[in-house]
Amino acid sequence: MIERIISFTLKQRLLVIVAVVALVVFGIYAYKKLPVDAFPDVTNNQVQIITEAPGRSPEEVEKFVTYPVETQMLGLPKLTDTRSLSKFGLSVITVVFEDAVDIYFARQLVLERLIEAKEKLPPGVEPMMGPISTGLGEVYQYTLEKQGGGILSVDELLEFRTVQDWIVRPLLKTVPGVTDVNSFGGMVKQYQVVVDPDKLKKYNLSLREFFEAVARNNANAGGNILEHSSEQYIIRGVGLIRSLADLTNIVVTAEHGAPVFLRDVAEVRFGPDVRQGAVVKDGKSEAVAGIVMMIKGGSGKEVVAGVKEKVKEINRSNVLPNGLMIKPFYDRTELVDKSIRTVTNALAEGAVLVVVVLYLFLRNIRGAVVVALTLPLSVLATFIIMGKVGLTANLMSLGGLAISLGMIVDAAIIQVENVQRHLSERGASGNRIHTVFEAVLEVRKPSLFGELIIALTFVPIMTLQDMEGKMFSPLAFTVVIALLSSLLLSVFVVPVLCSFFLKASEEKESV
Repeated sequence: MIERIISFTLKQRLLVIVAVVALVVFGIYAYKKLPVDAFPDVTNNQVQIITEAPGRSPEEVEKFVTYPVETQMLGLPKLTDTRSLSKFGLSVITVVFEDAVDIYFARQLVLERLIEAKEKLPPGVEPMMGPISTGLGEVYQYTLEKQGGGILSVDELLEFRTVQDWIVRPLLKTVPGVTDVNSFGGMVKQYQVVVDPDKLKKYNLSLREFFEAVARNNANAGGNILEHSSEQYIIRGVGLIRSLADLTNIVVTAEHGAPVFLRDVAEVRFGPDVRQGAVVKDGKSEAVAGIVMMIKGGSGKEVVAGVKEKVKEINRSNVLPNGLMIKPFYDRTELVDKSIRTVTNALAEGAVLVVVVLYLFLRNIRGAVVVALTLPLSVLATFIIMGKVGLTANLMSLGGLAISLGMIVDAAIIQVENVQRHLSERGASGNRIHTVFEAVLEVRKPSLFGELIIALTFVPIMTLQDMEGKMFSPLAFTVVIALLSSLLLSVFVVPVLCSFFLKASEEKESV
């Protein structure tokens, strides 16, 4: 089989060269499209269920929210673990699946159980699933700042948080690869109605009746269509509250035929929601911050690049009111670039070292060039396969490439040295193609078995599970892919390169 393949490649050398050019083109394209991040994502395959239960104590949240939802999740296919956290007014349940389960299929299973669990929850409590992100999903963090800086007042904290929630967050979520934007700091703006109990008693009005009156007066009413001549008019009643004045003019009851307005029994104002923490910048002043969450499996470098471009567009177009600006204080790109630069430098230095050592030992510049060409071709082929199998470019996977540099050229060195020996022995009189064929075939099987044995040594690392597997298996997979790529190149490409570059010459003793 190997004999036929090598014979075919030497007869169709032009076709092999065209295939090599195609490999280079597709390899470069695969590298540009390969997801790039700093480290492998070791987060388990999980779905979070977040439920808000305002005003309830941790014990009540655990009893009436967490327990019914968590028990409903039991028995899901490929479920490995469930854990929960119950706090004041908040329940967080984490449902963990096996790594082989597709995350979207897992969310579909959880959603089906959530529909059943809603019947057992208190009125007004609505569970929802968290974003499709992981522990390494926080790729970009920023603050909102006014021109000139300075300490923010309460009104500014209210305004900044409103801008963050209603303008910045929706804009940044339009960036491809962004699954959510979390808001921190500032004060959540509220329409606050402060009821005066004495005035309620004066008008013989209960607190429940007061609440119901406000709720009834904060809704739009749909009507029908009124036909007039050749036109149709849509009839509806507009009653949504749009300002403080709309609130104050709500009629809550009637006293002796005269309306009693909300302003007669309560004070209406803007105010902050009760908060349990704050964001402090530089230890000097409070601030409003946001964290951009990347979707699971996304490319950190591409997502951050898209977010940065969107931030520049927002700042440049003055979309934010009162001269507000988005200023980042954490950017995953810097970490990614430094990690990738470390590995690429190691790859470049290793490649140069391999070429130098090859020349010193082979004492043949043509042979060194043939062997050196297998390095970039093997790396480009590895990038193509990595993209197909879902591996990302990170410190571990690219580190596997750096480790495998010496092993990649093993087969090529053996072939080149044997071909050069045969050409030198037979001189210029012999048939070069036939000489290359015999020389390659003579050493092909030993080098083939040698490469396969080296690849087998990485199988135990490839079979690691859980966190260890996610951390170290990319390295082993990359090494094996690179070795198999070099194996294929040694069968299809190296004999052709030897036939083009090598020539009969006097053998030189290596150092």
